[in-house]
Amino acid sequence: MAPRATVDVEFSVRVTEPGPAAIAVAAVHADTEELRVSWHGDSELVEFDHGSRAEVFQLPAGEHRVTYHAERALTEPEPEPVTLADVAVFTRPSRYCPSDRIAGLVPPELFALPDTKSRVDAIVRHVHERLSYVVGSSRGTDDAIDTLLAGEGVCRDFAHVCISVCRFLDIPARYVGVYAPGLSPMDFHAVFEAAVDGFWYVFDATHLAPRQTMLRISTGRDAADTSFLATLGAELDFLGSTVFATTDTALPHDDWSELVVLD
Repeated sequence: MAPRATVDVEFSVRVTEPGPAAIAVAAVHADTEELRVSWHGDSELVEFDHGSRAEVFQLPAGEHRVTYHAERALTEPEPEPVTLADVAVFTRPSRYCPSDRIAGLVPPELFALPDTKSRVDAIVRHVHERLSYVVGSSRGTDDAIDTLLAGEGVCRDFAHVCISVCRFLDIPARYVGVYAPGLSPMDFHAVFEAAVDGFWYVFDATHLAPRQTMLRISTGRDAADTSFLATLGAELDFLGSTVFATTDTALPHDDWSELVVLD
């Protein structure tokens, strides 16, 4: 029997101006799941590429709580082919990944490496060694250049830097929000996928959790495409969240040099 992962999420908001908001916490390919909200009202499901989903709710004024529970078997998926559309989209600069302005910060030794895999491995190793993981060290407006200059950040910042350098080297790379059993401190997590030999593989320069048990939530150009909560007209204050992601077996050892597919 395949090992299973369990996810539980809870967060609260205070709505000061009623209106629509999108909640995107669903694990892709969940076997069972339940999203509960503390207000009554219909929602509309919005589906994106790579299995990502969001529920759009009309939020009334007041304080509200959202909970999500999901379970899923952990399989060994086949790698996803990189399409021509992927190449066109995921080699471009984006809001948090200004690959067109990062030339002076790219290690020159990357250009001498013989193939894409060795370049991506070197990028991950360089970012892991150069940046310090410091909770609360970055702002929501920081892009990859801000992170490199600061020398510290959180998972989204590590992913943005890796993506930016990959794109500068014409390697398609995309941002992925995930649940990550074994992560400490536990929270939503961010990693990235890069195109190697025509297929997508997942990489994580933080080295904080094994990639083999991660569950995809959302996929996009950068964090701007993958927020778990986005206002579409409502005004609200975020009051905090808790996230738990576990497996029913021991966590695997991750050899960071191996290619891993994210389902």
